[in-house]
Amino acid sequence: MEWNVYLSGEIHTDWREQIMQGAERNQLPVVFTSAVTDHEASDAAGDMLGTESENFWRDHKSAKVNSIRTKTLIECCDIAVVRFGDKYKQWNAAFDAGCCAALGKPYITLHDEGIVHPLKEVDAAAMAWAQTPGQVVEILAYVTSG
Repeated sequence: MEWNVYLSGEIHTDWREQIMQGAERNQLPVVFTSAVTDHEASDAAGDMLGTESENFWRDHKSAKVNSIRTKTLIECCDIAVVRFGDKYKQWNAAFDAGCCAALGKPYITLHDEGIVHPLKEVDAAAMAWAQTPGQVVEILAYVTSG
């Protein structure tokens, strides 16, 4: 079986690349998908629908266009990894985790110990909490080895 793993969350570090490289090194049967990770492109996703005079409406349209990809990829994944960094508030990652929980999709949270408390509800619904991309790779190796 080939597993579809959706990588959600923080876009300012190379955690996705670390997980993908680890999976490749371990020859794991996984395919990775993700939201758009180019911040400017994501913010501009709705611009083709017309110029807005207020940022709220630009953000609103772009969020809807982005959600087409996000919703589809989450629905199609076998497992998700949801990364929370400590520098920015990743409300989108929390929303993705909630979608996974509502859909019954197993997910792993990935974050430092310093933000355990604010993520307690998100972590409570997760199947695992990892603190490093290496731990995520180890979990993926275990669950895909069957």
